[in-house]
Amino acid sequence: MTVGLPDPLGRPGPPPGRSAVLAGLGAYVPPDMVTNADLVARLDTSDEWIRSRTGISTRHVVAPGTATSDLAVEAGRRALKSADDSQVDAVVLATTTPDHPCPATAPAVAARLGLGGVAAFDVSAVCTGFLYGLATASGLIASGVAQRVLLIAADAFTTIIDPEDRGTAVIFADGAGAVVLRAGHAHEPGAVGPIVLGSDGDLSELIAVPAGGSRQRSSPEAPKPGDQYFQMAGRATYRHAVERMTEASLQAVGAAGWFPGQIDRFAAHQANGRILEAVAERIGIEPERRLSNIERVGNTGAASIPLLLSQASQRGELTAGQRVLLTAFGGGLAWGAATLTWPDLVG
Repeated sequence: MTVGLPDPLGRPGPPPGRSAVLAGLGAYVPPDMVTNADLVARLDTSDEWIRSRTGISTRHVVAPGTATSDLAVEAGRRALKSADDSQVDAVVLATTTPDHPCPATAPAVAARLGLGGVAAFDVSAVCTGFLYGLATASGLIASGVAQRVLLIAADAFTTIIDPEDRGTAVIFADGAGAVVLRAGHAHEPGAVGPIVLGSDGDLSELIAVPAGGSRQRSSPEAPKPGDQYFQMAGRATYRHAVERMTEASLQAVGAAGWFPGQIDRFAAHQANGRILEAVAERIGIEPERRLSNIERVGNTGAASIPLLLSQASQRGELTAGQRVLLTAFGGGLAWGAATLTWPDLVG
């Protein structure tokens, strides 16, 4: 349907000002935990080195046989309970670690949640997956395709990490976070504000799993040792992450009609402690306004932001009426930012 023109079949369009509103929140991390001491015992590193460069002390990891869908189902169930509603019209799953290359994981998650029959699909934008999923889910609602959407971000990232690679093994972890979005009005608490998204495929090699896709499988050459694992150019990634997250954040804040000093809570993808500090300082957000859980859960990929929001809400660090800025950066390269005013709910 073309906006502003009557539908030729006489079908009603979406109500004016229709927006996605946050109505439920849930998160889950697997029980198994890896401490810095565990990593020091098998890697050429130290607790001080890990803490000073990443800000991480512990991280949760999946047990053998546990898949991304298992994490997603538990987070999704908790979000639906938080929303006090078991029915949605669509399930969107943001993940880099689907259960299988084919089919998508979301339909299986929907079925296990008792939502079989609803639209369900995956979104792949690595650590920016939740924000890309948020834009997608908001679009489904704004267009009138859905009244309620369950958006889940889940990653079993340790399944694609080389356990002997000090540069990634100390950072990445597993977890899931989910939100329920409902149709509402743009000016009510919980309404998703402006979303800014971007990408740069010319730099895709900075963050990648080289093997396993059609590019490698169609090649007559065997993959190089280690190409089945996640690889990241740390220094270049740091620079681009700080620049892009700062830029997108300022754009989203400006589009919302806010000033940086009006932001009550800063919820950034928990990529790396030094990245988080650099971005917050560039935007002008003091430490007391920054939400963080990286020390306890590490970098959980797409799950990072909803997991952070859920845990912060449970701790009382998010209260109704607060202005919240979200931002993330990941492989693709892809990045984004969004704003919302926190509603009256408990994750």
